Amino acid sequence: METISLARGVPAPECVPVDELAECARAALQGDGATILSYGSAGGYAPLRQWIAEEHGVSQQRVVLTNGSLQGFALLAQVLGSGGERVLVEAPTYDRPLKILGSLNAEVSAVRCDAEGLDLESLEGELRRGRRPAFLYVIPTFQNPSGRTLSFVRRRRLLDLAAEYDLLVLEDDPYGEVRFDGEPIPTLFDLDRGRHVAYSSSFSKTVAPGLRVGYMILPERLARAVELAAASTYISPVLLSQATVYEFLRRGLLRPNLDLVRSLLRCRRDALLDALAAELDGTGARWNRPEGGYFLWLDLPADVNARALLHAAERVGVSFVAGPDFYPWASGGRSAARLAFSYASPGQLAEAVRRLADLIAPSPAVELRQKHAA
Repeated sequence: METISLARGVPAPECVPVDELAECARAALQGDGATILSYGSAGGYAPLRQWIAEEHGVSQQRVVLTNGSLQGFALLAQVLGSGGERVLVEAPTYDRPLKILGSLNAEVSAVRCDAEGLDLESLEGELRRGRRPAFLYVIPTFQNPSGRTLSFVRRRRLLDLAAEYDLLVLEDDPYGEVRFDGEPIPTLFDLDRGRHVAYSSSFSKTVAPGLRVGYMILPERLARAVELAAASTYISPVLLSQATVYEFLRRGLLRPNLDLVRSLLRCRRDALLDALAAELDGTGARWNRPEGGYFLWLDLPADVNARALLHAAERVGVSFVAGPDFYPWASGGRSAARLAFSYASPGQLAEAVRRLADLIAPSPAVELRQKHAA
């Protein structure tokens, strides 16, 4: 039986511009090979740093290129949170940063979210109690794992709180360009102009994940500290990948590729939504309709344990990520799941939901019910 993965946020193969990137890599080597095949600045390939700086209206010294945005998070957390400092996160949030913070013995405080994203009353409550946090980590646009987007009004209120409490906000924005519907909302960084917001993004979701090119925009003091941490970790970044991305951007290939990615992923999102409506309507399950990104959040019937469902689903060839993985100490999401629609074909998505529905539908097979969960 074919295994269909709804687990990883990986772009479908046809989203990746293989031929164009091959030509860009060749041109980069021919044009600047002596530079990009040697050691370089820990901050990254200078022409790409300058391109990003101009796009965001900042100085090049504030831009640090990293091997994917997750490594940027790891380096910043190492700089700011390695002494057991307090860090605020959304609940749910991306699971990998939770693992990184755990390895640093950071004190992680979860801020409640609702259907509209980060709950600002919950955030203010966290800011009023306990130690002053080193930073708040948020994914406000097409959030991983929920696919939710923080509204403009809430963004403004978040920035007001950041100013009032002198809070550093790390905005992770790898999905913002992958919008299918609705009007774009300004990033927190653009609204704040970098006073209290550091910005992180990546070319993994818009060009190719295997290139491992991400970046951060930080206050200059923090940028220097992250560069030092990077240099002590890997001496020099992968300049060939960074130069390839720069050539791709310089040639004006990003926008056409974004149009393709949006079209392909919109089709997949719609296929998943159609399948959920056809197969799970009436079961008590609920799900959201993200306007972009790679994921949606599935709330299962209240008596279904997500981890038990995952074990059963793997036996019938379907994988996803259970909700508890996205909460500190697995403290939530017991009956929830993240479904990634970015990789599987529309037909595979429909088949995956059909298999899940057979497991979720009321049945005498009570092993999925919470009272019998391991």
